[in-house]
Amino acid sequence: MEITELVFSVISIFMRKANGEQYMTSDFSRNIVIATDGSENTQKAISYGIKLAKLCGATVHALHVVDTSSVSQSWTAGKETMHELLKKDGQNAISKVKEYGEASGVEVKEVLLEGHPSKEIIDFAENNDIDLIVMGTLGKTGLDRFLMGSVAETVVRNSKVPVLVVRG
Repeated sequence: MEITELVFSVISIFMRKANGEQYMTSDFSRNIVIATDGSENTQKAISYGIKLAKLCGATVHALHVVDTSSVSQSWTAGKETMHELLKKDGQNAISKVKEYGEASGVEVKEVLLEGHPSKEIIDFAENNDIDLIVMGTLGKTGLDRFLMGSVAETVVRNSKVPVLVVRG
């Protein structure tokens, strides 16, 4: 048995009454954000988030943030084109989550935002009745993490909404 199957089996057991009726469906997670940057390392997080949403009967909000801080304000040539490419990549990323969710019988709403990723993820979750944020991480440590920063770490440290981080 794969570890994910075991975890979801245990969760399923705790979510059933003795007579087999499910409970906590409306209390546990009604709205789940799956934050994706479109990279391979988020695929595992997407899978966990969709499985959890299916188990809980939750709606998924597939969220991508176009990182506007990555497009320098001093750029002139090609700035508009770069911005459009980033938006297109983001739309593709959340569309893949929607396809996967719908194939699993989960309702998925697509959300494309612009700004600083960790701030936008937190703001969206806290202002839209979100019960859980699911996101992936590369699990970098030391100098790599210091130089690159970590959106997942910032969200975990600052969000009032519970966060499930899945190592890719």
